[in-house]
Amino acid sequence: MDEWVGVVADCLNAEKIAYYKQDTENTKCYKISGFYNPYQQPVKTSLPSGKIKALTGKSPIVFSRELQKDPYFSQFNIAFSIPDKEMEDGCLFLSIPKKILETLSNADLQAFVRESRKFLKLKYELSVVESDRKRYIELFQVTEKFHSSMDTDTILAEIIYTLQRVYPVFEYSLMLSDDDHHNVDLPIKSLQYDAIDDMALDSYVNGQIQIATLWRTNQTLLYAPLRGRQGVYGVLQVIAFANYEFNRSDVEFISLLANTAGSALENAKLYQQSMQSIEELRLINSVSQQLNKSTNVKETVDFLMSQISCSFDAKEIGFIMIQDGKYHLLEGSSPVFEQNEGIRYIDFVNQSFSDNNKESLFISNLNRRYPERGYRFASLMAVPLIQEDALKGFCIVLHEEPYHFSFDMFKLFQSLIYQSGMALTNSMLRERLEKMVITDQLTQLFAKNYLNSRMEESIREDEQGTLILLDIDDFKKVNDTYGHQVGDEILVQVARLIKENIRSTDVGARWGGEELAIYLPGVPLETGEQVAKRLLTAVEKNTNPPITVSCGVSYWNKEMNETAESLFNRADAGLYHAKNLGKNQVVISNTQIKANE
Repeated sequence: MDEWVGVVADCLNAEKIAYYKQDTENTKCYKISGFYNPYQQPVKTSLPSGKIKALTGKSPIVFSRELQKDPYFSQFNIAFSIPDKEMEDGCLFLSIPKKILETLSNADLQAFVRESRKFLKLKYELSVVESDRKRYIELFQVTEKFHSSMDTDTILAEIIYTLQRVYPVFEYSLMLSDDDHHNVDLPIKSLQYDAIDDMALDSYVNGQIQIATLWRTNQTLLYAPLRGRQGVYGVLQVIAFANYEFNRSDVEFISLLANTAGSALENAKLYQQSMQSIEELRLINSVSQQLNKSTNVKETVDFLMSQISCSFDAKEIGFIMIQDGKYHLLEGSSPVFEQNEGIRYIDFVNQSFSDNNKESLFISNLNRRYPERGYRFASLMAVPLIQEDALKGFCIVLHEEPYHFSFDMFKLFQSLIYQSGMALTNSMLRERLEKMVITDQLTQLFAKNYLNSRMEESIREDEQGTLILLDIDDFKKVNDTYGHQVGDEILVQVARLIKENIRSTDVGARWGGEELAIYLPGVPLETGEQVAKRLLTAVEKNTNPPITVSCGVSYWNKEMNETAESLFNRADAGLYHAKNLGKNQVVISNTQIKANE
């Protein structure tokens, strides 16, 4: 533009020349675009559009007489209006020598206007071509970047950066329909259907560009859908000044950019979903393999706890089993479920899993659903453990933050629990079966074989130990007097008293008939004797009908070269002497038999 102004100035020997064109950002103003002034006299950089339109409204050529009436134009002696609806609206002001001006006929001036219009139109068309060329270069380059990246944030950033290079004065934002976490530096909004304006929603639903001017906010808004083959992934919002009109080239470029970005986003999301699916399959496969190796419930629960905590960032995890209408917490679950706060969540989930509804629970915000309850943990997922169409229990995970678990997390959690549920149930059944094998069914004490193996293990590994052999006094008389059912009840009562008076590491067993045994690993003789005497008193006071027991006690340490068989024989000898000494007493049989009176 400056070059054209300079050529005109040279041809007409102009002392001063200024070309004003309408400001695209403010239609009430004409802004100087070209200027030539060898005398450096001040020229206004902008003029009100009303003054120029009033000046050139009657004729495209304005002479000195009219120009002198307005101080804005008094320094010029001729002006030319060069309007064209297809290009910029401009006005050329000149100050040329009077003798040169007098040589120019009206035809010359009209010809100048026509040729100037042709030139400016050609210049405009060339600028459009050049602008389109630059835009398509930008589009080509950004398309290459789109297809070379599978990162959604990179694609979104390129959309914004490209638009900022092409239209630096506009503002942009991306309204996305996903719930992923994106780069906080990008102008990204969540596409919430109840919080966006109708145009954005129409663009998202219909997949079409929407344009509107809002005079009250002095804005022109353009919404372009980010459209892929399988759907629309969001909306690009472009904000311009209210007087800006998006032309065909603008709309076409933004539409192409948005569509290309939509396809790239779709590819990136599909790739990420594929990778996520692969990782989920690997996780499930790894979990399945590990669970197949697990032989006890505690080991299985510990492994699942670590996997769930790592995969879902869960704050609290609980495995709850249901039996006979009552539920109990598996060892290894989060301690919160042993407290009243955690029991509230267990009760809530248990009530939700009715006989007719065993669907998994996925609640993003408990406090929004139940505001009156004041839950500390807002996010909840729970999956039932089903066996033969019966509810055997459930797994529950919690987090304080609402919407912490995504729906994809929930689906993976379901798959994980469905896979592990059978293994967990099998582990429990295996432990129950193992316990049945080593447990006397009547007294629920350990069986004789288990007692023998524990004694042999203790003799190998411990420094000392004590064996107590008990026999119910006159048990045949109890059976004859009260019947065998009462006799069985007496055995159960004595077994319960044994459990109440020993540690969890001690072994209470039914040796056979009415004979019971207690092995105390690592316990000295004096302590073993105290336990035996305590049992004598407890049995005499707490059985119905009242009975007594006799006890034989034997002891070993590393210096005695003892075996389980010899230890039992000495305890049996002590029991025999206790019976002969009048029953209801304890006899210690160590290196030699002696009564403990």
